[in-house]
Formats: sequence, structure tokens, C-alpha cells
Amino acid sequence: QVQLVESGGGSVRPGDSLRLSCVGSGRTFSNYAMGWFRQCPGKEREFVASISGSGGTSVYEDSVRGRFTISRDNAKNTVYLQLNSLKPEDTAVYYCAGGATVLAMNIRYNRVSYWGQGTQVTVSS
Repeated sequence: QVQLVESGGGSVRPGDSLRLSCVGSGRTFSNYAMGWFRQCPGKEREFVASISGSGGTSVYEDSVRGRFTISRDNAKNTVYLQLNSLKPEDTAVYYCAGGATVLAMNIRYNRVSYWGQGTQVTVSS
């Protein structure tokens, strides 16, 4: 019933920017924290960022803090991830994640109820 659909991935050069989107359906969107994970080639899926139900609190993994920004538009049932100053190490499949509560930290610690299908981001010269 709950569905998350990511979009916005692509192939870019180092230093470029990209914005990922995730549209949710099937529940009251503002009641739940949302987040992004990524899976780099040959590695395990890892946390990237999360945001509280209201959008008032955001949490970031250290390697992306200052470069990536998570935001949400609850009227559109959409969460975004703005990717700036992209590096080759950011190459990954990026997955949208939906939490069970409003708390962003729950997603930080893998308390995820729903996953999107993923969108590919490739950063290379």
C-alpha cells in the first residue's frame, strides 16, 4: 500500500550537482520521517541523510555533511536530496526510505519501514 518512487539520478562530472526526488503514497506523509541511503559498488547499503516528519530536523552522514541537503515538501508528498560538489566516491544507487515515526534519528539507526526502488547516480570524469 505504501509506495516510494525515486527519480533524478544520472551521470555527472565531479563537482556537479544533482537533485533526487522521492514521491510517497499510501499514508499521511507528514507523520513520518524520511531518508536516503546509498549503496556504492561493492559495498553495503549505508545511511546518507534523514529528515523529521515536519522537516525541522535533519541528520547527515559525515562524508556528505555540507555538500548534500535533505528537504521535504509535505504538500507534494515528496522528499528531496540535493547533491552538490559531487565526487566519484558518491557514485551509488540511492534509495529513498520511509520511517515508522516522525523522528529523523530512527532512520539514522536503520529503523526503516519502506524502501524505494533506487536511482543510479554516477560521478566520473
